[in-house]
Amino acid sequence: MNPKTYKETFDHEGYLIIDDILSEVELDSCRSEIERLHHIYKKLEMTNDPDFKKFQREPYAEGVKRKDGLPVLRKIEDTRNISDVFRNLSEHPKLLGILKTLLGPDLLLFRSTLMLKPAFHGSVHAPHQDSAYWPIDPPALVTVSIALNEATVDNGCFNIIPRSHKEGLKQWGLIAQAQDHEITNRQADQIDVPLKAGSALFFHSLLVHGSGPNKSCRPRNTALYAYFPPQVRFLSGNGNSKTMTYPVVSGLDGLDTFTLKGIN
Repeated sequence: MNPKTYKETFDHEGYLIIDDILSEVELDSCRSEIERLHHIYKKLEMTNDPDFKKFQREPYAEGVKRKDGLPVLRKIEDTRNISDVFRNLSEHPKLLGILKTLLGPDLLLFRSTLMLKPAFHGSVHAPHQDSAYWPIDPPALVTVSIALNEATVDNGCFNIIPRSHKEGLKQWGLIAQAQDHEITNRQADQIDVPLKAGSALFFHSLLVHGSGPNKSCRPRNTALYAYFPPQVRFLSGNGNSKTMTYPVVSGLDGLDTFTLKGIN
Protein backbone atom coordinates (compact mmCIF):
# COMPACT_ATOMS: atom_id res chain seq x y z
CA MET A 1 0.00 0.00 0.00
CA ASN A 2 1.52 3.33 -1.04
CA PRO A 3 1.18 6.60 0.95
CA LYS A 4 -1.64 7.84 -1.28
CA THR A 5 -3.58 4.66 -0.56
CA TYR A 6 -2.93 5.07 3.18
CA LYS A 7 -4.61 8.46 3.09
CA GLU A 8 -7.50 7.35 0.90
CA THR A 9 -8.20 4.30 3.07
CA PHE A 10 -8.01 6.27 6.30
CA ASP A 11 -10.29 9.05 5.05
CA HIS A 12 -12.89 6.58 3.77
CA GLU A 13 -12.86 3.94 6.51
CA GLY A 14 -11.70 5.99 9.49
CA TYR A 15 -8.89 3.58 10.30
CA LEU A 16 -5.77 1.94 8.94
CA ILE A 17 -3.84 -1.19 9.97
CA ILE A 18 -0.08 -1.32 9.48
CA ASP A 19 1.84 -4.52 10.25
CA ASP A 20 5.35 -4.84 11.65
CA ILE A 21 5.81 -1.37 13.10
CA LEU A 22 8.02 -2.83 15.85
CA SER A 23 10.68 -5.54 15.76
CA GLU A 24 10.89 -8.38 18.28
CA VAL A 25 13.76 -6.58 20.01
CA GLU A 26 11.67 -3.42 20.35
CA LEU A 27 8.70 -5.43 21.62
CA ASP A 28 10.85 -7.12 24.28
CA SER A 29 12.06 -3.70 25.41
CA CYS A 30 8.48 -2.42 25.72
CA ARG A 31 7.33 -5.47 27.67
CA SER A 32 10.25 -5.17 30.09
CA GLU A 33 9.46 -1.50 30.56
CA ILE A 34 5.84 -2.30 31.44
CA GLU A 35 7.07 -4.59 34.21
CA ARG A 36 9.42 -1.87 35.46
CA LEU A 37 6.55 0.62 35.54
CA HIS A 38 4.48 -1.75 37.69
CA HIS A 39 7.29 -1.70 40.25
CA ILE A 40 7.57 2.08 39.95
CA TYR A 41 3.85 2.38 40.65
CA LYS A 42 4.24 0.48 43.92
CA LYS A 43 7.00 2.85 45.05
CA LEU A 44 4.98 5.92 44.07
CA GLU A 45 1.97 4.62 45.96
CA MET A 46 3.99 4.03 49.12
CA THR A 47 5.55 7.53 49.04
CA ASN A 48 2.39 9.34 47.88
CA ASP A 49 4.31 10.78 44.92
CA PRO A 50 2.14 12.98 42.60
CA ASP A 51 3.05 10.75 39.62
CA PHE A 52 1.05 8.04 41.38
CA LYS A 53 -2.07 9.59 39.79
CA LYS A 54 -0.83 8.68 36.31
CA PHE A 55 -1.47 5.01 37.09
CA GLN A 56 -4.95 3.50 37.24
CA ARG A 57 -5.82 0.15 38.76
CA GLU A 58 -8.17 -2.22 36.97
CA PRO A 59 -11.54 -1.16 38.48
CA TYR A 60 -13.05 -4.64 38.17
CA ALA A 61 -10.14 -6.41 39.89
CA GLU A 62 -10.36 -4.71 43.27
CA GLY A 63 -8.26 -6.53 45.82
CA VAL A 64 -6.68 -8.79 43.19
CA LYS A 65 -2.89 -8.90 42.93
CA ARG A 66 -0.55 -10.41 40.39
CA LYS A 67 1.56 -13.43 41.25
CA ASP A 68 4.44 -11.09 42.13
CA GLY A 69 2.22 -9.24 44.59
CA LEU A 70 1.91 -6.09 42.49
CA PRO A 71 -1.52 -4.55 41.77
CA VAL A 72 -3.43 -5.16 38.54
CA LEU A 73 -3.27 -2.00 36.43
CA ARG A 74 -5.68 -0.82 33.71
CA LYS A 75 -3.66 2.05 32.24
CA ILE A 76 -0.69 4.36 32.67
CA GLU A 77 -0.98 7.95 31.44
CA ASP A 78 1.72 10.42 30.32
CA THR A 79 4.16 7.63 29.49
CA ARG A 80 6.26 10.04 27.43
CA ASN A 81 7.32 11.83 30.60
CA ILE A 82 7.84 8.84 32.88
CA SER A 83 9.54 6.39 30.51
CA ASP A 84 12.37 6.90 28.03
CA VAL A 85 11.28 3.74 26.20
CA PHE A 86 7.77 5.02 25.55
CA ARG A 87 8.97 8.56 24.90
CA ASN A 88 11.18 7.21 22.10
CA LEU A 89 8.35 5.07 20.80
CA SER A 90 6.15 8.17 20.42
CA GLU A 91 8.68 9.44 17.85
CA HIS A 92 9.37 6.13 16.11
CA PRO A 93 10.30 6.80 12.45
CA LYS A 94 7.82 4.24 11.11
CA LEU A 95 4.97 5.81 13.08
CA LEU A 96 5.84 9.35 12.05
CA GLY A 97 6.15 8.33 8.41
CA ILE A 98 2.55 7.10 8.35
CA LEU A 99 1.27 10.04 10.42
CA LYS A 100 2.83 12.62 8.12
CA THR A 101 0.92 11.01 5.26
CA LEU A 102 -2.34 11.29 7.21
CA LEU A 103 -1.90 14.66 8.94
CA GLY A 104 0.95 16.52 7.26
CA PRO A 105 4.57 17.26 8.24
CA ASP A 106 3.91 19.16 11.49
CA LEU A 107 2.81 16.88 14.33
CA LEU A 108 1.92 17.52 17.96
CA LEU A 109 1.50 14.77 20.54
CA PHE A 110 -1.82 14.98 22.36
CA ARG A 111 -1.60 11.86 24.51
CA SER A 112 0.79 9.05 25.44
CA THR A 113 -0.73 6.14 27.32
CA LEU A 114 -0.38 2.45 28.02
CA MET A 115 -3.67 0.59 27.89
CA LEU A 116 -3.38 -2.68 29.79
CA LYS A 117 -5.73 -5.64 29.65
CA PRO A 118 -4.32 -8.02 32.24
CA ALA A 119 -4.90 -11.74 31.90
CA PHE A 120 -8.24 -12.89 33.37
CA HIS A 121 -9.21 -9.38 34.56
CA GLY A 122 -9.17 -7.01 31.58
CA SER A 123 -12.45 -5.13 31.55
CA VAL A 124 -14.61 -4.08 28.62
CA HIS A 125 -13.95 -0.70 27.02
CA ALA A 126 -17.43 0.24 25.89
CA PRO A 127 -17.89 1.98 22.51
CA HIS A 128 -16.94 5.65 22.51
CA GLN A 129 -15.45 8.43 20.40
CA ASP A 130 -12.27 10.08 21.63
CA SER A 131 -13.36 13.48 20.35
CA ALA A 132 -16.00 13.56 23.08
CA TYR A 133 -13.18 14.05 25.59
CA TRP A 134 -10.62 16.00 23.53
CA PRO A 135 -11.23 19.77 23.04
CA ILE A 136 -9.70 20.13 19.56
CA ASP A 137 -11.62 21.67 16.64
CA PRO A 138 -11.78 20.38 14.00
CA PRO A 139 -11.31 16.88 15.46
CA ALA A 140 -8.26 16.17 13.31
CA LEU A 141 -6.63 13.72 15.70
CA VAL A 142 -5.21 10.32 14.85
CA THR A 143 -4.76 7.72 17.56
CA VAL A 144 -2.22 4.97 17.12
CA SER A 145 -2.62 1.79 19.14
CA ILE A 146 0.45 -0.44 18.94
CA ALA A 147 -0.07 -4.07 19.93
CA LEU A 148 2.68 -5.08 22.36
CA ASN A 149 1.21 -8.58 22.60
CA GLU A 150 -0.86 -10.46 20.08
CA ALA A 151 -4.36 -8.99 20.22
CA THR A 152 -7.18 -11.46 19.65
CA VAL A 153 -10.91 -11.63 20.30
CA ASP A 154 -10.18 -13.85 23.32
CA ASN A 155 -7.92 -11.35 25.05
CA GLY A 156 -9.92 -8.24 24.22
CA CYS A 157 -8.76 -6.81 20.90
CA PHE A 158 -10.17 -3.55 19.55
CA ASN A 159 -13.57 -3.52 17.92
CA ILE A 160 -14.64 -0.65 15.69
CA ILE A 161 -17.51 0.59 13.58
CA PRO A 162 -15.98 1.41 10.18
CA ARG A 163 -16.88 4.78 8.66
CA SER A 164 -18.57 5.93 11.89
CA HIS A 165 -16.19 8.93 11.90
CA LYS A 166 -18.49 10.40 9.23
CA GLU A 167 -21.58 10.35 11.47
CA GLY A 168 -20.63 13.12 13.91
CA LEU A 169 -20.34 13.05 17.68
CA LYS A 170 -22.81 10.97 19.71
CA GLN A 171 -23.37 9.96 23.33
CA TRP A 172 -22.04 6.51 24.27
CA GLY A 173 -21.84 6.48 28.09
CA LEU A 174 -19.11 5.19 30.38
CA ILE A 175 -15.99 3.63 28.84
CA ALA A 176 -14.83 1.20 31.55
CA GLN A 177 -17.37 -1.60 32.03
CA ALA A 178 -17.52 -5.01 33.68
CA GLN A 179 -16.49 -8.08 31.69
CA ASP A 180 -20.06 -9.17 30.98
CA HIS A 181 -21.14 -5.77 29.63
CA GLU A 182 -22.67 -5.80 26.14
CA ILE A 183 -20.20 -3.95 23.93
CA THR A 184 -22.74 -2.24 21.64
CA ASN A 185 -26.25 -2.67 20.32
CA ARG A 186 -24.93 -2.09 16.81
CA GLN A 187 -23.55 -5.60 16.51
CA ALA A 188 -24.14 -5.75 12.75
CA ASP A 189 -21.89 -2.73 12.19
CA GLN A 190 -19.07 -3.71 14.51
CA ILE A 191 -15.93 -5.59 13.49
CA ASP A 192 -13.11 -7.00 15.59
CA VAL A 193 -9.55 -5.89 14.83
CA PRO A 194 -7.07 -8.60 15.83
CA LEU A 195 -3.44 -7.53 15.52
CA LYS A 196 -0.11 -9.30 15.51
CA ALA A 197 2.35 -8.11 18.15
CA GLY A 198 4.21 -5.14 16.73
CA SER A 199 1.39 -4.06 14.43
CA ALA A 200 -0.62 -0.87 14.81
CA LEU A 201 -4.15 0.42 14.39
CA PHE A 202 -4.42 4.08 13.29
CA PHE A 203 -7.88 5.57 13.75
CA HIS A 204 -9.73 8.88 13.59
CA SER A 205 -10.81 10.47 16.88
CA LEU A 206 -14.46 10.34 15.75
CA LEU A 207 -14.35 6.62 14.94
CA VAL A 208 -16.51 4.59 17.33
CA HIS A 209 -14.30 2.01 19.00
CA GLY A 210 -14.01 -0.13 22.09
CA SER A 211 -12.66 -3.51 23.12
CA GLY A 212 -13.90 -6.73 24.62
CA PRO A 213 -12.97 -8.33 27.94
CA ASN A 214 -9.81 -10.30 28.53
CA LYS A 215 -10.83 -13.58 30.11
CA SER A 216 -7.82 -15.41 28.69
CA CYS A 217 -4.52 -16.28 30.36
CA ARG A 218 -2.64 -13.83 28.10
CA PRO A 219 -2.29 -10.06 28.61
CA ARG A 220 -3.25 -7.63 25.86
CA ASN A 221 -1.18 -4.50 26.28
CA THR A 222 -1.03 -1.60 23.85
CA ALA A 223 1.00 1.59 23.60
CA LEU A 224 -1.43 4.30 22.62
CA TYR A 225 -0.55 7.73 21.23
CA ALA A 226 -2.70 10.52 19.78
CA TYR A 227 -1.37 13.10 17.33
CA PHE A 228 -2.73 16.20 15.63
CA PRO A 229 -1.56 19.05 13.40
CA PRO A 230 -1.09 22.56 14.83
CA GLN A 231 -3.64 24.12 12.44
CA VAL A 232 -6.53 23.55 14.83
CA ARG A 233 -8.37 25.47 17.52
CA PHE A 234 -8.20 24.61 21.20
CA LEU A 235 -11.61 24.86 22.89
CA SER A 236 -11.00 26.47 26.27
CA GLY A 237 -14.57 26.53 27.54
CA ASN A 238 -16.06 24.34 30.29
CA GLY A 239 -13.27 25.10 32.74
CA ASN A 240 -10.38 24.22 30.41
CA SER A 241 -7.17 26.25 30.51
CA LYS A 242 -6.81 29.32 28.30
CA THR A 243 -3.73 27.81 26.65
CA MET A 244 -2.37 24.30 26.19
CA THR A 245 1.19 23.35 25.33
CA TYR A 246 1.99 20.12 23.50
CA PRO A 247 5.22 18.33 22.53
CA VAL A 248 6.31 18.68 18.92
CA VAL A 249 7.30 15.31 17.45
CA SER A 250 7.79 16.42 13.85
CA GLY A 251 8.26 19.64 11.91
CA LEU A 252 7.64 23.20 13.14
CA ASP A 253 11.28 24.08 12.51
CA GLY A 254 12.49 21.81 15.30
CA LEU A 255 10.53 23.41 18.16
CA ASP A 256 10.28 21.28 21.31
CA THR A 257 6.76 22.43 22.19
CA PHE A 258 3.91 24.38 20.65
CA THR A 259 1.24 26.36 22.54
CA LEU A 260 -2.35 26.65 21.36
CA LYS A 261 -4.42 29.60 22.53
CA GLY A 262 -7.90 28.63 23.56
CA ILE A 263 -11.19 29.90 22.22
CA ASN A 264 -14.58 29.70 23.93
